[in-house]
Amino acid sequence: MKKRILIAEDEPIIRLDLKMMLRHNGYEVVGEAGDGDRAIELAFKLKPDLVLMDIEMPKLNGLKASEVIGRQLDIPVLLITAYSQKEFIEKSRQDNIMGYLVKPISEDSLIPAMIIALQQAKKTQTLKQSLQLTQAKIQKRKMIERTKGQLEK
Repeated sequence: MKKRILIAEDEPIIRLDLKMMLRHNGYEVVGEAGDGDRAIELAFKLKPDLVLMDIEMPKLNGLKASEVIGRQLDIPVLLITAYSQKEFIEKSRQDNIMGYLVKPISEDSLIPAMIIALQQAKKTQTLKQSLQLTQAKIQKRKMIERTKGQLEK
């Protein structure tokens, strides 16, 4: 099954290049956004497997949009930017951000980063599910022990 990708990039030419690279490598581009607000809107509507997100965009920047998408939808993000300054890297340390690519982006750098980002997102999701299951088991065990304690009185 093709992985579904949302591209959030304010430069139409770069969006087109990314779209062509992704399609050429078997990914399905399900949506394109030119600003952070639209990226959030499309993420809610389309539920992609991954979002390619530019940091510097109009209206709402990519870091803030990524934070909303991560917190509310738990969709992984691969950041793309022209900036490699330490401040942007520090600000991009969010749970759902799976990588960081500096422009210009080539197919040789994009595709391996996509593969790793999707794999890391899958591992993270598996760990979260395992944690939820363990927490549910602990709660169930606590309830059983409380009930046993009340019966023994």
